[in-house]
Amino acid sequence: MYQRNDAQFGAGAATVALSLDAAIGPIFGRAPVRPTPAKVGGLDLVTDLGLRLGSAEWWRGLATCTALCAAAVALGPTARPLIGASPAPYAESERVEANVQAIAPLGLGADSGRHMAATNLVEPLAETPERPRIETTATIGLGDGFARVLQRNGISDAEAAQVAKLVAAVMPVGDIRSGTKLSVVLGRRPSRNVARPLESLAFRAKFELSLAIERAGNTLRLRRIPIAVDNTPLRIQGRVGSSLYMSARNSGAPGRAVEAYLKAIGSRLNIGRDVHAGDRFDIIVKRRRAATGEVEMGDLLLAGLSSGKRDLRMMPWTDGGRQQWFDATGTGETRGSMRAPVVGRLTSTFGMRRHPLLGYSRMHQGIDYGAPTGTPIVAATDGVIAFAGWHGGHGNYVRINHSGGMATGYGHMSRIIARAGQRVQMGQLIGYVGSTGLSTGPHLHYELYRNGAAINPASVKFTSTARLAGAALARFRGQMAQLLSVRLDAPAPRTADAGKKDAKPAA
Repeated sequence: MYQRNDAQFGAGAATVALSLDAAIGPIFGRAPVRPTPAKVGGLDLVTDLGLRLGSAEWWRGLATCTALCAAAVALGPTARPLIGASPAPYAESERVEANVQAIAPLGLGADSGRHMAATNLVEPLAETPERPRIETTATIGLGDGFARVLQRNGISDAEAAQVAKLVAAVMPVGDIRSGTKLSVVLGRRPSRNVARPLESLAFRAKFELSLAIERAGNTLRLRRIPIAVDNTPLRIQGRVGSSLYMSARNSGAPGRAVEAYLKAIGSRLNIGRDVHAGDRFDIIVKRRRAATGEVEMGDLLLAGLSSGKRDLRMMPWTDGGRQQWFDATGTGETRGSMRAPVVGRLTSTFGMRRHPLLGYSRMHQGIDYGAPTGTPIVAATDGVIAFAGWHGGHGNYVRINHSGGMATGYGHMSRIIARAGQRVQMGQLIGYVGSTGLSTGPHLHYELYRNGAAINPASVKFTSTARLAGAALARFRGQMAQLLSVRLDAPAPRTADAGKKDAKPAA
């Protein structure tokens, strides 16, 4: 609220304001503003509460302001709604009339509408007519029984058991997959007190076989309907692009097959680092195509990746009762966290021993491998060279820091190949066996540290790589050559996951 000061803004100021309004008003198309009187009948309608505090005029203005605020609060909206009067309940006659005009669902009895009373013209039917044949379709649910499905669809217990016995002579009834649809035809029955006889039943028992059960007189007979199936695998190739997974899926490879492909390739390569946009993938998936048009996709048969520098081909193979992925050379998966640093024999173990040169017992913080001078020494696993040089009694010594607080040491080398600060990978050459330092003969002193404390290297499993040889390698290469001779399929829309029926790819 602004405080009015008549002394400061006198008649002269008001005259100037009115003169300006009279001069500017016509320019903007409005009439000049005339002053509104501030008093009516000698009573000041606008009371300035900032002036003459405590006077009668001030108290009158305060009362007027308070009344206006109270009126605004009283007439304003409230948080609680105003509840009106509840309608009176229907009388019985009104309820009946309202029910007549309504439409009630069947689930609530459907008792709406007007019902005419029976007259002499209404005669009850002695027996409703019955259809001569009933054709229906049943579906085997998850965990459902074959005979139970037949019984639910109107087939008698005896005939359902007979049908199940006929099917069991061809294949185990439990092998019928859930979701299989049964086409059932029931014939005319002699009376309403017995079940309808089964006239025919047809369903797809296997991907390559349909079964039909038909009635011949009073006997049910089973008829096999073989379905021709083409077992030619599906082969898809393409460029990696920005995403190997998305490129393979967009080329028509099933999702589960692509996941298996990435797992197989990832066991040999770092997909994020070693796979580039210009590389080409090669995927071969087991596929069966029925003459009726259905397509069933299976497991991944071959995983390939080609670039300008390398060609990787991998195929699953069972060796020693265990299935694993082998590359084209017959080399399988590598197991274990570290590999042996040298090819040699174990000559000294971890723990207290009598030193052969110093002549007293002390802690041997590693294990020794006896090997001829010049035998290659490799890094046990990936890491960074922390030290490479002469290290007292260790002679030529290399220490490698690995992830997880692990470190390895290699002593008595005849020659060091690695240099400090170099990043090495598992199996990379770092030096050669020798007899430098306190040593009685050529060997490798190998140490393992965890968080700076020496531990027994024998407590960590070295990697082992499966390899095929002889007749097994010949059979493996023959099967891979057969798969690589499969013709390339044209790109197709995305298919469903392995084990499910897919849309037929483009030929």
